[in-house]
Amino acid sequence: MQKQVSKIGVLTSGGDSPGMNAAIRAVVRTGLYYNLEVFGIMRGYMGMIDDDIVPMHSRSVANIIQRGGTILKSARCKEFYEPEGRKKAYENLRKHGIEGLVVIGGDGSFRGAQKFSTEYDIPCIGLPGTIDKDMAGTDFTIGFDTAVNTAVEAIDKIRDTADAHDRLFIIEVMGRDSGYIALHSGIATGAENVLIPEAKTNIEDLIVSLEDKQRRKKLVNIIVVAEGDEFGGAEEVAKVVRTRLPDMDTRVCILGHIQRGGSPSCMDRLVASRLGYAAVESLQEGRHNVMVGIVNNKLHYTPLDSAVKAKQKIDKEWLKILKILAS
Repeated sequence: MQKQVSKIGVLTSGGDSPGMNAAIRAVVRTGLYYNLEVFGIMRGYMGMIDDDIVPMHSRSVANIIQRGGTILKSARCKEFYEPEGRKKAYENLRKHGIEGLVVIGGDGSFRGAQKFSTEYDIPCIGLPGTIDKDMAGTDFTIGFDTAVNTAVEAIDKIRDTADAHDRLFIIEVMGRDSGYIALHSGIATGAENVLIPEAKTNIEDLIVSLEDKQRRKKLVNIIVVAEGDEFGGAEEVAKVVRTRLPDMDTRVCILGHIQRGGSPSCMDRLVASRLGYAAVESLQEGRHNVMVGIVNNKLHYTPLDSAVKAKQKIDKEWLKILKILAS
């Protein structure tokens, strides 16, 4: 569907991720390069409903590429789920003359964009902004590289104290539905076990593994657990370990939202900049309702409804690598 645009809006929605500001910057400056008027929509879809929409200029995005979070803020918006909320949002966009949207967020944000675009014929381009790296149609999501490096740095430091006291540390990382942060950080830090939502957790196998390490006098152990692991997270795993292996000095560390913040890595800045540029190019070329990703280092376009329905699956080879290297 070809639809020329002269005014575009950009918003960040859902959970924040490092690199969102770099993506906003790229959208604004690419839009200005093409003589488009660019508007920033504050607090995601809530800002569309509340008419919290501001013009963006080149200086609006100066000195933000290195900042975590999002200058446009983010929020969950239940009102946008309802037809009345979307109608109000459309009327506010129309008031400003906005003809196309760039939505930076995850699958929930894309579901909203896809429905809104279908109802009101507003071209929407999605950019995958999520630390979970769980979006199908892209090898990279904005924020994952920074988040996993934050986790790696923390786990390395925890291993130092674990080694000093011969302790078992059970470390919980983010990943409610996706185990990518746990898997990548676990392999990168030499964790002895990694528990993720995508693989069934066999607590008996874990106990047997720890008993074997105890017999071999391997007293320093790191277990990385994704928060969405089916067993219930680090605290629940620790309860079983302490009951079954009372002689092990077991500690729990939940990294939490530290993984969302901080200055984005070089990789995240590059990915976000490239995707932000491509989003404006897509609107210029008349693309409608696609997520822009990167596959095999090339820009890749996935229909929003497909991006929402499909999840990035973890290759079984990663699990085999983990098992071999942790033995």
